[in-house]
Amino acid sequence: MADDLVRRDAVQLNLAGAQTILAAAEAKAESMDLKVNIAVVDAGGHLVAFYRMDGARPASIYTAMSKAVTAALKLGDTGPVVRGGAPPDARLNVAIENAAAMSGGTFTTLNGGTALVVDGQVIAGIGVGGGTGSQDEEIGRAGRDALLQALQGQ
Repeated sequence: MADDLVRRDAVQLNLAGAQTILAAAEAKAESMDLKVNIAVVDAGGHLVAFYRMDGARPASIYTAMSKAVTAALKLGDTGPVVRGGAPPDARLNVAIENAAAMSGGTFTTLNGGTALVVDGQVIAGIGVGGGTGSQDEEIGRAGRDALLQALQGQ
């Protein structure tokens, strides 16, 4: 049967959805008095939209992008890799990031990347750079939650 050859039920993020995420994330950052970079990528880790607040550090552009890509491709939020119940091993986390970079890929163990799940599918990654890891997480989740709320209102 031809329907066995393709997936027809995939949900995809569009630009309007990405702009909803950016607007809410920016508002959250402003409420926290932070200047951040915010990246939104699709499920494949490809850039859909990017926003750099006035005054945000240029160095955080790359971290926002890598957090978004990692969240989308990892199918979950970013953060330190842990083994079992042990605390995160800094050397292990640096080694993982270096291995990804050497292979031409992107992977970060920094906090601040949020996966966006709609209808059980990861459809995007949101990455924020410029605050602490927990601040970046909070801002990214505000963007994610705004889109999910908007979808519930449809």
